[in-house]
Amino acid sequence: MQIRILPANAAAITQVVKDLRAGQPVAIPTETVYGLAADAMNPDAIRKIFSLKGRPNNHPVIVHIAPPGKIKSELSHVAWSQLLSHWARDVPGQALQLAQAFWPGPLTMILPKAKDVLDELTGGQETVGLRCPSHPVALQILEQFGGGLAAPSANRFGCLSPTCAAHVEEEFSPVTIDNLFLPTLQVIDGGACEVGIESTIVDLSRIDTLGPVILRPGVITAKQICDLLGLPMGTHMGGELRHSGGLAAHYAPKTKLRILAEGELLRPPRTTEKLIFITYLDEPEIIALSLLQTIDVFRIPKDALAVSKVLYAVLRDLDKQSYTQMIVQAFPLGQNWDGVRDRLERAATGSGA
Repeated sequence: MQIRILPANAAAITQVVKDLRAGQPVAIPTETVYGLAADAMNPDAIRKIFSLKGRPNNHPVIVHIAPPGKIKSELSHVAWSQLLSHWARDVPGQALQLAQAFWPGPLTMILPKAKDVLDELTGGQETVGLRCPSHPVALQILEQFGGGLAAPSANRFGCLSPTCAAHVEEEFSPVTIDNLFLPTLQVIDGGACEVGIESTIVDLSRIDTLGPVILRPGVITAKQICDLLGLPMGTHMGGELRHSGGLAAHYAPKTKLRILAEGELLRPPRTTEKLIFITYLDEPEIIALSLLQTIDVFRIPKDALAVSKVLYAVLRDLDKQSYTQMIVQAFPLGQNWDGVRDRLERAATGSGA
C-alpha cells in the first residue's frame, strides 16, 4: 500500500475530507496520537479501519466530533446537549459539565448510544465513546467534514501508537492489501502530538448507580473529574465494558520490555546481551550504569506530562536498534503518572511477541 504524507494546509484538508466522504480511511493528527479516521456513519468505511489495523471486530472505536461553537465561551450546556444527543441517549448533566470543562481535549466519555449509532462503532455494546479533540488540524477536518469520525490510533492493532506522520508511514507501508480497497493512505502531517498518549476514558453510562468510572487513565486525572463533578470515583462491579486500550497486552514494541524498580535497576544483571536502560536516575547513577559495556542508558525527565509526550516515540526509536531488552525504571505512583504507567505496563505485557 502506498502512503502519501500531506502538509497540513487547506488543499490537503479539502482532499482528505473528499476521501472521507467517499468512504476511504485517512490518517489525521490529534493532540493525543495520530488516528486512522473514517466516516462514523458509514459501516463499510469503519470496516476498512478494522481491516487495516487488524483490529478485532468486537473492539469498539471512539467517535470524534467537532465542538458546536468556534470559541470556548460559546460552548454552552445547551449546545453540547444538542450535539451529544445525536450520538447518545439519556445524556447526564455530568457529561455536559465535563464537555464544558475539558473539551476540546484528551477526554473520552462513554454514554448510552443513540439508536442510529452503528454496531461497527460499539462492538455490539449499548454504549458509545465520544471525544472532541483539540488539535487544530483535526478540528478543521471535522468541521469541514460535518459529521463524526471513527478514529482509533493509526497503527497495527496492539503496536506502539504513532505520535507523528512518519510513525504512521512505518506502521502501514509494509501492509499489502487489494489496491481496489485502498490504493493510497493519505496522512495529514500535523507535527508531533502535544499530549502523546491516548485520551482518558470515563464511563458515565451507569453514573446513577456506579458514579463516574475511569476505564483508561490519561493526562486528565480521576481527581480532576471528581473535583469538577463533586462525586467520588466509582468502580465497576464486574461486567466491565470493552473499550479502546483495555487489553492487558497493548501499545507494545517488538523488543522485550521489562519494568524494574530503582533498586533493581541499580543491580543490573551480568549478561553479554545488549540492553538499554530507560531511566530518570540522577547523573552519577547513570554514569555508573554506563560504565557497563553491554548497557546503554537513555534518560527521561521525571515529569509525567513530559514523559507522556515522548514515551511512544522513544520506545519506537529504541525498538529499531537491535537491543535484546529494553529495561524501564518503574514510574512513580500518583494520578499524574497513571496514564503513562498504564501504557508502559501494557507495553511490557505485549512486548517481544
